[in-house]
Amino acid sequence: MEPGKPRLRNLRLMTMPGKLKHRSGVAFISLLLLVCNAARARADAAFLMEEPYGGFGSINPTGHAAVYLNHICAASPTQLRPCRSDEAGVVISRYHKINGYDWLAIPLLPYLYAVERLEDVPASADALLREQLRDAYRRRYLLHFAPDVVTKGEDAGKVSEGEWVQLVGSSYDRKIYGFQIETTQQQDEHFIAKFNDSRNVSHFNLFFHNCADFSRTLLNTYYPHAIRRNFLVDLGMTTPKQVARSLTKFAKRHPDLAFSTFVIPQVPGSITRSHSTDGVVEALVKSKKYVVPLAALHPELTAVMVVTYLTNGRFAMPKDTVQMMLPGEDAKTLAKLSSEQEKLPDSIDVHSRVDVDDQQLPLNDHGMNLERAQRERVAGGFGGATE
Repeated sequence: MEPGKPRLRNLRLMTMPGKLKHRSGVAFISLLLLVCNAARARADAAFLMEEPYGGFGSINPTGHAAVYLNHICAASPTQLRPCRSDEAGVVISRYHKINGYDWLAIPLLPYLYAVERLEDVPASADALLREQLRDAYRRRYLLHFAPDVVTKGEDAGKVSEGEWVQLVGSSYDRKIYGFQIETTQQQDEHFIAKFNDSRNVSHFNLFFHNCADFSRTLLNTYYPHAIRRNFLVDLGMTTPKQVARSLTKFAKRHPDLAFSTFVIPQVPGSITRSHSTDGVVEALVKSKKYVVPLAALHPELTAVMVVTYLTNGRFAMPKDTVQMMLPGEDAKTLAKLSSEQEKLPDSIDVHSRVDVDDQQLPLNDHGMNLERAQRERVAGGFGGATE
């Protein structure tokens, strides 16, 4: 066996029926991340390009944008602070119609799965379970932002409706692509001071002040002018795909900065699968319901749009993208892991089985033995660990 290669037979797993059976490859990669990097990681910022879903996603397939900061945590959804060593960071984004706020910060684990402990992530989910998990978290932490619809009478405590559902449990609805770049403690401190001192008042506008615009502004706080609009392929709008494209180009121009990508799969289950993220022109030229009538009415304009998309609008994730259920390692570790995956011999099936105590056991019958996660609930609350 080569030095430095993990011994699969020594990776300790434990049975947790119904928990963390998310996906075999996902569990294996997440476990490798823990094994490969026990030390506390350096600060990073990860842009999250989230696939569209549902009826609105079919009409507007640009998706959602957010930013994950692995060394910044939240004293509350509107107040940021440095993380302690046992915390995983927050996801921050701009939202629409959530009690008048422009942005909110949610701890990573509940943002993805609406739970406070890693071992509570369900193996699969339907719409009812998703709603129950979201509402339980809302009642504990988010009543100020998403209050009960009715407070008195037999309907008291009725589940609040509205866009607050985007705050927690995102992975039940969609697949998420991450673009992670190296940052510094000084940059984090500057970011915390700037956002804590700024007015957090909603001014959402789908065309010029959307979630992707917020992510562009946030990332430009770390690296000025790194993220720009594309007036050709997005007709002046900022889209999640353009932010991802722009950040990737910036990273290529600055090879001294560690940069990596990852994918967080949509939780298995009966919930309708999300679909691919498009830019504005891309959505027009790839959809028959748009391009056919447009070509009939304005053939020259349609031809220009097609050429624009083919020359400037195409963008795809790198082939070596790491798949995981929970990000958090630094960009250099993720890049190294991608490289190591390519070197694994074909005889090792990293997507289906590992050797546990000399027995071949399918990974989807087991959960990871995360001792820290079992001892403490450190990822899901505000202001630190919860009891």
